[in-house]
Amino acid sequence: MISLRKLAAGSLPAVLAFSMAACGSDSTDSSADSTSGKVVKVDEKSAKATSLADFGTMDDLVAAAEKEGQLNVIALPHNWSNYGEVINGFKKKYPNIKINELNPNASSKEEVDAAKTNKGTDAAPDVFDLGLAVASTSTDNFAPYKVQAWDKIPESVKDADGKYYADYTGIMSIGWNADKYGDINSLDDLMDPKFAGTVALNGKPAEAGAAFNGYLMINQLAGGDINDLQPGLDYFKKLKDAGNLTTVDVTDGTIDSGQTGVVMDWSYNQASYQKSLKEKGVNWKFKTFKNAQVVSYYNQAINVDAPHPAAARLWEEYLYTADAQNEWFKGGANPVLLDSMKEDGTVDQNTLKTAITIEGDPVTYTNDDSTRITEWLQNNWDKTIGN
Repeated sequence: MISLRKLAAGSLPAVLAFSMAACGSDSTDSSADSTSGKVVKVDEKSAKATSLADFGTMDDLVAAAEKEGQLNVIALPHNWSNYGEVINGFKKKYPNIKINELNPNASSKEEVDAAKTNKGTDAAPDVFDLGLAVASTSTDNFAPYKVQAWDKIPESVKDADGKYYADYTGIMSIGWNADKYGDINSLDDLMDPKFAGTVALNGKPAEAGAAFNGYLMINQLAGGDINDLQPGLDYFKKLKDAGNLTTVDVTDGTIDSGQTGVVMDWSYNQASYQKSLKEKGVNWKFKTFKNAQVVSYYNQAINVDAPHPAAARLWEEYLYTADAQNEWFKGGANPVLLDSMKEDGTVDQNTLKTAITIEGDPVTYTNDDSTRITEWLQNNWDKTIGN
Protein backbone atom coordinates (compact mmCIF):
# COMPACT_ATOMS: atom_id res chain seq x y z
CA MET A 1 0.00 0.00 0.00
CA ILE A 2 1.15 3.55 -0.74
CA SER A 3 2.48 5.66 2.08
CA LEU A 4 -0.46 7.93 2.68
CA ARG A 5 0.22 9.17 6.17
CA LYS A 6 1.46 12.48 4.82
CA LEU A 7 -1.20 12.92 2.19
CA ALA A 8 -2.26 15.87 4.25
CA ALA A 9 -0.94 19.13 2.99
CA GLY A 10 1.55 20.96 5.08
CA SER A 11 -0.79 23.90 5.06
CA LEU A 12 -4.24 22.37 5.29
CA PRO A 13 -6.20 23.50 8.34
CA ALA A 14 -5.26 21.43 11.32
CA VAL A 15 -8.53 19.56 11.42
CA LEU A 16 -7.90 18.36 7.87
CA ALA A 17 -4.13 18.12 7.89
CA PHE A 18 -4.16 14.74 9.48
CA SER A 19 -3.53 12.37 6.68
CA MET A 20 -4.68 8.93 5.80
CA ALA A 21 -2.88 5.78 6.87
CA ALA A 22 0.68 5.14 5.83
CA CYS A 23 2.51 2.18 4.52
CA GLY A 24 4.15 0.34 7.39
CA SER A 25 7.87 0.00 7.63
CA ASP A 26 9.79 -2.84 9.14
CA SER A 27 9.93 -3.35 12.90
CA THR A 28 7.71 -0.48 13.88
CA ASP A 29 5.50 0.09 16.87
CA SER A 30 1.97 1.21 16.00
CA SER A 31 0.91 1.73 19.61
CA ALA A 32 2.44 5.15 20.10
CA ASP A 33 -0.96 6.65 20.88
CA SER A 34 -1.38 4.71 24.12
CA THR A 35 0.63 5.05 27.29
CA SER A 36 2.96 2.06 27.46
CA GLY A 37 6.34 3.40 28.45
CA LYS A 38 8.32 3.69 31.64
CA VAL A 39 8.84 6.92 33.50
CA VAL A 40 12.08 8.52 32.36
CA LYS A 41 14.34 11.14 33.90
CA VAL A 42 16.09 13.33 31.37
CA ASP A 43 19.25 15.38 31.53
CA GLU A 44 18.14 18.99 32.03
CA LYS A 45 21.12 20.45 30.20
CA SER A 46 20.27 18.45 27.09
CA ALA A 47 16.57 19.21 27.40
CA LYS A 48 17.23 22.96 27.51
CA ALA A 49 19.87 23.08 24.76
CA THR A 50 18.89 25.49 21.98
CA SER A 51 21.96 24.95 19.79
CA LEU A 52 25.10 22.86 19.54
CA ALA A 53 26.97 25.50 21.56
CA ASP A 54 25.03 24.43 24.67
CA PHE A 55 26.69 21.02 24.44
CA GLY A 56 30.11 22.35 23.50
CA THR A 57 31.24 20.46 20.41
CA MET A 58 29.67 17.91 18.11
CA ASP A 59 31.66 15.23 19.93
CA ASP A 60 30.04 16.37 23.18
CA LEU A 61 26.56 16.13 21.63
CA VAL A 62 27.32 12.67 20.26
CA ALA A 63 28.55 11.56 23.68
CA ALA A 64 25.38 12.85 25.37
CA ALA A 65 23.18 11.15 22.78
CA GLU A 66 25.08 7.86 23.05
CA LYS A 67 24.67 7.98 26.82
CA GLU A 68 20.91 8.07 26.27
CA GLY A 69 21.32 5.27 23.75
CA GLN A 70 17.96 5.56 22.03
CA LEU A 71 15.90 7.80 19.75
CA ASN A 72 12.14 7.61 19.20
CA VAL A 73 10.91 8.71 15.77
CA ILE A 74 7.31 8.63 14.57
CA ALA A 75 5.37 8.70 11.30
CA LEU A 76 8.30 7.96 9.01
CA PRO A 77 7.32 5.39 6.36
CA HIS A 78 10.46 4.06 4.70
CA ASN A 79 9.19 4.71 1.18
CA TRP A 80 8.16 8.28 1.95
CA SER A 81 10.81 10.66 0.57
CA ASN A 82 13.37 7.88 1.00
CA TYR A 83 13.09 8.02 4.79
CA GLY A 84 14.26 4.42 5.00
CA GLU A 85 17.69 5.45 3.76
CA VAL A 86 17.71 8.58 5.94
CA ILE A 87 17.17 6.36 8.98
CA ASN A 88 19.76 3.84 7.81
CA GLY A 89 22.28 6.63 7.34
CA PHE A 90 21.83 7.79 10.92
CA LYS A 91 22.16 4.22 12.19
CA LYS A 92 25.42 3.72 10.31
CA LYS A 93 26.88 6.98 11.54
CA TYR A 94 25.74 6.51 15.13
CA PRO A 95 25.55 2.73 15.72
CA ASN A 96 25.41 3.15 19.49
CA ILE A 97 22.00 4.83 19.29
CA LYS A 98 19.00 2.56 18.78
CA ILE A 99 16.20 4.04 16.70
CA ASN A 100 12.70 3.08 17.80
CA GLU A 101 10.26 3.65 14.95
CA LEU A 102 6.85 4.48 16.37
CA ASN A 103 3.61 4.38 14.40
CA PRO A 104 4.47 5.05 10.73
CA ASN A 105 0.74 5.51 10.11
CA ALA A 106 0.47 8.56 12.35
CA SER A 107 -0.84 11.83 11.00
CA SER A 108 0.69 15.13 12.04
CA LYS A 109 -1.94 15.57 14.74
CA GLU A 110 -1.41 12.05 15.97
CA GLU A 111 2.33 12.69 16.30
CA VAL A 112 1.66 15.52 18.73
CA ASP A 113 -1.08 13.54 20.49
CA ALA A 114 1.37 10.67 21.04
CA ALA A 115 3.76 13.08 22.75
CA LYS A 116 1.00 14.35 25.03
CA THR A 117 -0.32 10.88 25.86
CA ASN A 118 3.12 9.48 26.65
CA LYS A 119 4.57 12.58 28.31
CA GLY A 120 7.19 11.75 30.91
CA THR A 121 7.76 8.22 29.62
CA ASP A 122 10.27 6.60 27.30
CA ALA A 123 7.43 5.82 24.84
CA ALA A 124 7.00 9.42 23.73
CA PRO A 125 8.37 10.50 20.35
CA ASP A 126 11.52 12.57 20.54
CA VAL A 127 11.08 14.32 17.21
CA PHE A 128 8.34 15.18 14.75
CA ASP A 129 7.94 15.59 10.98
CA LEU A 130 4.84 17.74 10.56
CA GLY A 131 2.65 19.59 8.14
CA LEU A 132 2.73 23.35 8.55
CA ALA A 133 -0.82 23.67 9.85
CA VAL A 134 -0.05 21.42 12.81
CA ALA A 135 3.46 22.73 13.34
CA SER A 136 2.41 26.36 13.43
CA THR A 137 -0.41 25.72 15.89
CA SER A 138 1.43 23.32 18.22
CA THR A 139 4.50 25.31 19.24
CA ASP A 140 3.85 24.83 22.97
CA ASN A 141 4.77 21.20 22.39
CA PHE A 142 8.14 21.95 20.79
CA ALA A 143 11.58 22.70 22.18
CA PRO A 144 13.43 25.51 20.41
CA TYR A 145 16.60 24.34 18.70
CA LYS A 146 18.65 25.84 15.87
CA VAL A 147 20.79 23.39 13.93
CA GLN A 148 24.22 24.35 12.65
CA ALA A 149 22.74 24.85 9.19
CA TRP A 150 20.14 27.29 10.55
CA ASP A 151 21.31 30.26 8.50
CA LYS A 152 21.01 28.20 5.30
CA ILE A 153 17.29 27.58 5.89
CA PRO A 154 15.27 30.39 4.25
CA GLU A 155 13.66 32.77 6.73
CA SER A 156 10.25 32.23 5.15
CA VAL A 157 10.11 28.53 6.07
CA LYS A 158 11.26 28.50 9.69
CA ASP A 159 10.00 29.68 13.04
CA ALA A 160 12.14 32.56 14.26
CA ASP A 161 12.60 30.91 17.66
CA GLY A 162 13.63 27.57 16.20
CA LYS A 163 10.56 25.65 17.31
CA TYR A 164 9.96 24.23 13.82
CA TYR A 165 11.70 24.52 10.46
CA ALA A 166 11.15 23.21 6.95
CA ASP A 167 12.88 20.03 5.87
CA TYR A 168 11.65 19.06 2.40
CA THR A 169 8.80 19.56 -0.04
CA GLY A 170 7.40 17.85 -3.05
CA ILE A 171 5.99 19.51 -6.14
CA MET A 172 2.47 18.65 -7.18
CA SER A 173 2.53 16.63 -10.38
CA ILE A 174 0.63 14.42 -12.79
CA GLY A 175 1.77 10.81 -13.15
CA TRP A 176 0.60 8.22 -15.66
CA ASN A 177 1.26 4.89 -17.33
CA ALA A 178 3.21 6.05 -20.38
CA ASP A 179 3.19 2.60 -21.98
CA LYS A 180 -0.59 2.66 -22.11
CA TYR A 181 -1.36 6.34 -22.69
CA GLY A 182 1.66 7.88 -24.39
CA ASP A 183 2.49 11.49 -23.52
CA ILE A 184 0.42 13.99 -21.56
CA ASN A 185 1.21 17.61 -22.34
CA SER A 186 -1.87 19.58 -21.29
CA LEU A 187 -5.16 19.36 -19.40
CA ASP A 188 -6.99 19.01 -22.70
CA ASP A 189 -5.20 15.71 -23.27
CA LEU A 190 -7.01 14.21 -20.28
CA MET A 191 -10.37 14.69 -22.02
CA ASP A 192 -9.47 11.95 -24.52
CA PRO A 193 -11.81 8.91 -24.28
CA LYS A 194 -8.75 6.66 -23.77
CA PHE A 195 -8.64 8.00 -20.19
CA ALA A 196 -12.19 6.84 -19.43
CA GLY A 197 -12.69 6.38 -15.68
CA THR A 198 -8.99 6.48 -14.83
CA VAL A 199 -7.97 10.08 -13.90
CA ALA A 200 -7.67 10.44 -10.12
CA LEU A 201 -6.98 13.01 -7.47
CA ASN A 202 -5.42 11.31 -4.45
CA GLY A 203 -8.48 11.71 -2.23
CA LYS A 204 -11.11 14.43 -1.85
CA PRO A 205 -9.64 17.94 -2.04
CA ALA A 206 -11.38 19.17 1.11
CA GLU A 207 -10.17 16.18 3.12
CA ALA A 208 -6.78 15.00 1.86
CA GLY A 209 -3.82 17.26 1.35
CA ALA A 210 -2.50 15.63 -1.82
CA ALA A 211 -5.93 16.12 -3.39
CA PHE A 212 -6.13 19.68 -2.04
CA ASN A 213 -2.84 20.58 -3.66
CA GLY A 214 -3.68 18.60 -6.78
CA TYR A 215 -6.80 20.72 -7.10
CA LEU A 216 -4.72 23.90 -6.78
CA MET A 217 -2.39 22.67 -9.52
CA ILE A 218 -5.28 21.97 -11.89
CA ASN A 219 -6.96 25.24 -10.95
CA GLN A 220 -3.77 27.12 -11.77
CA LEU A 221 -3.42 25.34 -15.13
CA ALA A 222 -7.08 26.08 -15.88
CA GLY A 223 -6.52 29.81 -15.44
CA GLY A 224 -7.32 30.30 -11.77
CA ASP A 225 -5.22 31.11 -8.70
CA ILE A 226 -5.57 30.75 -4.95
CA ASN A 227 -8.13 33.57 -4.93
CA ASP A 228 -10.09 32.36 -7.97
CA LEU A 229 -10.96 28.70 -7.46
CA GLN A 230 -13.79 28.28 -9.95
CA PRO A 231 -11.70 27.36 -13.03
CA GLY A 232 -10.48 24.20 -11.34
CA LEU A 233 -14.00 23.12 -10.41
CA ASP A 234 -15.20 23.81 -13.95
CA TYR A 235 -12.40 21.64 -15.29
CA PHE A 236 -13.14 18.71 -12.97
CA LYS A 237 -16.85 18.96 -13.83
CA LYS A 238 -15.92 18.77 -17.51
CA LEU A 239 -13.60 15.81 -16.80
CA LYS A 240 -16.40 14.07 -14.91
CA ASP A 241 -18.93 14.72 -17.67
CA ALA A 242 -16.44 13.22 -20.14
CA GLY A 243 -16.45 10.06 -18.02
CA ASN A 244 -12.73 10.28 -17.27
CA LEU A 245 -12.66 11.30 -13.59
CA THR A 246 -12.62 8.58 -10.95
CA THR A 247 -13.06 9.13 -7.22
CA VAL A 248 -11.54 5.75 -6.30
CA ASP A 249 -8.95 6.00 -3.52
CA VAL A 250 -5.47 5.70 -5.00
CA THR A 251 -3.39 2.73 -3.83
CA ASP A 252 -0.52 0.71 -5.22
CA GLY A 253 -3.16 -1.81 -6.26
CA THR A 254 -5.27 0.67 -8.24
CA ILE A 255 -2.17 2.00 -9.98
CA ASP A 256 -0.82 -1.49 -10.64
CA SER A 257 -4.13 -2.67 -12.08
CA GLY A 258 -4.63 0.45 -14.19
CA GLN A 259 -7.79 1.46 -12.32
CA THR A 260 -6.09 4.79 -11.62
CA GLY A 261 -3.91 5.20 -14.67
CA VAL A 262 -3.43 8.93 -14.19
CA VAL A 263 -2.74 10.28 -10.70
CA MET A 264 -2.24 13.78 -9.34
CA ASP A 265 0.16 13.54 -6.42
CA TRP A 266 3.40 14.81 -4.87
CA SER A 267 6.54 14.30 -6.92
CA TYR A 268 8.13 12.13 -4.23
CA ASN A 269 5.13 9.80 -4.20
CA GLN A 270 5.29 9.65 -7.99
CA ALA A 271 8.98 8.74 -7.73
CA SER A 272 8.03 5.90 -5.39
CA TYR A 273 5.36 4.64 -7.80
CA GLN A 274 7.83 4.89 -10.65
CA LYS A 275 10.40 2.80 -8.82
CA SER A 276 8.00 0.05 -7.77
CA LEU A 277 6.28 -0.12 -11.16
CA LYS A 278 9.56 -0.23 -13.06
CA GLU A 279 10.28 -3.52 -11.33
CA LYS A 280 7.01 -4.79 -12.85
CA GLY A 281 7.86 -3.55 -16.32
CA VAL A 282 5.56 -0.52 -16.24
CA ASN A 283 6.85 2.83 -17.52
CA TRP A 284 5.34 5.32 -15.04
CA LYS A 285 6.09 8.94 -15.93
CA PHE A 286 5.30 12.12 -14.06
CA LYS A 287 5.68 15.81 -14.71
CA THR A 288 5.22 19.16 -13.04
CA PHE A 289 4.17 22.37 -14.76
CA LYS A 290 6.31 25.48 -14.52
CA ASN A 291 3.31 27.80 -14.16
CA ALA A 292 1.61 25.58 -11.57
CA GLN A 293 4.30 24.37 -9.19
CA VAL A 294 2.35 23.90 -6.00
CA VAL A 295 4.63 23.20 -3.04
CA SER A 296 4.12 22.60 0.67
CA TYR A 297 7.03 22.02 3.05
CA TYR A 298 7.01 19.57 5.93
CA ASN A 299 8.70 20.64 9.13
CA GLN A 300 10.98 19.26 11.81
CA ALA A 301 10.40 19.86 15.51
CA ILE A 302 11.68 18.45 18.80
CA ASN A 303 9.29 17.29 21.51
CA VAL A 304 9.60 19.70 24.45
CA ASP A 305 9.34 16.63 26.70
CA ALA A 306 11.56 14.38 24.60
CA PRO A 307 12.66 11.31 26.60
CA HIS A 308 16.01 11.41 24.75
CA PRO A 309 16.69 15.14 24.29
CA ALA A 310 20.33 14.85 23.23
CA ALA A 311 19.56 12.16 20.66
CA ALA A 312 16.70 14.29 19.38
CA ARG A 313 19.07 17.19 18.77
CA LEU A 314 21.67 14.93 17.16
CA TRP A 315 18.96 13.64 14.81
CA GLU A 316 18.11 17.19 13.81
CA GLU A 317 21.74 18.02 13.19
CA TYR A 318 22.04 14.93 11.01
CA LEU A 319 18.94 15.78 8.94
CA TYR A 320 20.47 19.09 7.94
CA THR A 321 23.69 17.58 6.64
CA ALA A 322 24.25 17.01 2.94
CA ASP A 323 24.08 13.25 3.53
CA ALA A 324 20.49 13.29 4.79
CA GLN A 325 19.32 16.09 2.52
CA ASN A 326 20.62 14.17 -0.49
CA GLU A 327 18.71 11.06 0.60
CA TRP A 328 15.46 13.06 0.57
CA PHE A 329 16.52 14.38 -2.83
CA LYS A 330 17.03 10.85 -4.13
CA GLY A 331 13.52 10.06 -2.89
CA GLY A 332 11.96 12.67 -5.15
CA ALA A 333 11.66 15.51 -2.64
CA ASN A 334 13.23 18.95 -2.83
CA PRO A 335 15.24 19.32 0.41
CA VAL A 336 15.19 22.74 2.01
CA LEU A 337 18.97 23.11 1.67
CA LEU A 338 18.98 22.29 -2.05
CA ASP A 339 19.98 25.78 -3.17
CA SER A 340 22.82 26.03 -0.67
CA MET A 341 24.04 22.54 -1.60
CA LYS A 342 24.09 23.53 -5.25
CA GLU A 343 26.23 26.52 -4.30
CA ASP A 344 28.72 24.65 -2.14
CA GLY A 345 28.90 21.58 -4.39
CA THR A 346 27.54 19.05 -1.88
CA VAL A 347 24.38 18.19 -3.81
CA ASP A 348 24.30 14.71 -5.35
CA GLN A 349 25.10 15.46 -8.97
CA ASN A 350 23.63 12.26 -10.38
CA THR A 351 20.29 12.98 -8.73
CA LEU A 352 20.41 16.61 -9.81
CA LYS A 353 20.72 15.60 -13.46
CA THR A 354 17.32 13.92 -13.50
CA ALA A 355 15.50 15.51 -10.54
CA ILE A 356 12.37 17.59 -10.83
CA THR A 357 13.12 20.78 -8.94
CA ILE A 358 11.28 24.00 -8.21
CA GLU A 359 11.50 26.48 -11.07
CA GLY A 360 10.75 30.16 -10.60
CA ASP A 361 8.10 31.23 -8.12
CA PRO A 362 6.09 28.28 -6.79
CA VAL A 363 2.42 28.46 -5.86
CA THR A 364 2.26 28.88 -2.09
CA TYR A 365 -0.41 29.86 0.40
CA THR A 366 -0.87 30.77 4.04
CA ASN A 367 -2.81 28.92 6.72
CA ASP A 368 -5.58 31.50 6.34
CA ASP A 369 -5.64 30.81 2.61
CA SER A 370 -5.89 27.07 3.17
CA THR A 371 -8.77 27.51 5.62
CA ARG A 372 -10.65 29.67 3.14
CA ILE A 373 -9.93 27.32 0.23
CA THR A 374 -10.96 24.25 2.22
CA GLU A 375 -14.27 25.85 3.21
CA TRP A 376 -14.90 26.74 -0.43
CA LEU A 377 -14.18 23.17 -1.49
CA GLN A 378 -16.45 21.80 1.23
CA ASN A 379 -19.25 23.98 -0.07
CA ASN A 380 -18.72 23.29 -3.76
CA TRP A 381 -16.94 20.00 -4.51
CA ASP A 382 -19.55 17.45 -3.43
CA LYS A 383 -22.51 19.25 -4.94
CA THR A 384 -20.67 19.62 -8.24
CA ILE A 385 -18.58 16.43 -8.45
CA GLY A 386 -20.09 14.11 -5.84
CA ASN A 387 -18.33 11.79 -3.41
